Amino acid sequence: MSQTVKPYKNSELGKKEQVTQMFDTISGNYDGLNRIISFGIDIKWRKKVLKLVTAKNPKTILDIATGTGDLAILMSETNAEKIVGLDLSVGMLEVGKTKIAAKKLSNKIEMVVGDSENLPFNDNSFDAITVAFGIRNFETLDKGLAEIYRVLKPNGIFVILETSNPTKTPYKQGYTFYTKNILPIIGKLFSKDNVAYGYLSESASVFPFGEALNNILKKIGFIDVVAIPQTFGVATIYSATKK
Repeated sequence: MSQTVKPYKNSELGKKEQVTQMFDTISGNYDGLNRIISFGIDIKWRKKVLKLVTAKNPKTILDIATGTGDLAILMSETNAEKIVGLDLSVGMLEVGKTKIAAKKLSNKIEMVVGDSENLPFNDNSFDAITVAFGIRNFETLDKGLAEIYRVLKPNGIFVILETSNPTKTPYKQGYTFYTKNILPIIGKLFSKDNVAYGYLSESASVFPFGEALNNILKKIGFIDVVAIPQTFGVATIYSATKK
């Protein structure tokens, strides 16, 4: 079970509301900061997610916690007929809609305001579901994963891209120093929200990864669960399917 970490420690709002508020605030410079913080490596990781999804030749794709739509836009390179990007943050979605319109993909990608823990879709609706750097923001991880399982079609693919913690020296020590000391400073310099990138760092440090997350996915009912560490373990791609 993941430890609950909230962006604003002095706020009485629940995690879901706080996360929505945070992403609305940082939506304007989120893409640029992501490239800086990850040194652009996140683009490479997303392309690996694309490869996994493309191999299943899906017709319908749901990208949860889509943010500004980077992964949803990338999924347009598949043969999917319909791609839905879902997020709680209206601010992030508006940035995404602008990007999608600029790429003339509005007829293929739909951006929807929605809650990952109460998905507005029927059972067995999607051939593929993706989440990139979003599941650690779920207020109740098990509930969100159960909803994903519900709307995924049998034999459909579910792919997660999420931060993880390196376990080998010296990568473990270097990553800990970077996320605790450097990342929050970068966030404060370039973001209107002084606590946002501190939260993103802290939430990543306590979130279950590797075999721990594999076991949670299996408990929900997913099968063929595989974890694929990326770049010394600073991120992990998880692939699973539904019976």
